[in-house]
Amino acid sequence: MAYTWDNRVAFVVRYLYDIDNNGYLDAHDFQCLALRACVLEGKGDCSAARLQKSQHIMMSLWEEIAQLADFDKVPDYDGMISVDEFKQAVKNSCVGKKYEDFPQAMRAFIEANFRMIDINSDGVMGVEEYRYDCVQRMVVEEIKVIDDAFNSLLNDDDRKLGGLTLSRYQELFALFLGDTSEDCPAKHLFGPLEL
Repeated sequence: MAYTWDNRVAFVVRYLYDIDNNGYLDAHDFQCLALRACVLEGKGDCSAARLQKSQHIMMSLWEEIAQLADFDKVPDYDGMISVDEFKQAVKNSCVGKKYEDFPQAMRAFIEANFRMIDINSDGVMGVEEYRYDCVQRMVVEEIKVIDDAFNSLLNDDDRKLGGLTLSRYQELFALFLGDTSEDCPAKHLFGPLEL
């Protein structure tokens, strides 16, 4: 049950977007995500130019999500996106689609997220970077569980390169959101999920 489509999308809300952990998405989450992205991508540096770029990406993503997902916005738009509203938006805009067909701001977020995970900026997310990303979000008792999850994502080309390139990460992210099967090949993209 941990890898159902519903649980995977709920994971995205809870661990990638709902930065203040209040159970719904709003503009505040994306303002905070912009700062997080700036600091992480800059390895601690947060120049005004980098922050402005991050703010543009994250606020564009928020506006796009709000447009796609806040179905109760008329006439009493509450400025908040529930998990169910987000799931419906993902179902409408991502299920069964390739990465290129995802909404533009979501693609920009996915690319920014990869750059945050790629700590050494070599263009490949290796096992160490994957581990680091996983343990920031979840409690895991054994490193083998994380390593097994990482290895399940790799194809032969990935193994030769030592991890996931941006294009491969994009492909897997599209599957994570767009493939509704419980045995989705990208189900471990963010590590071993819990219910």
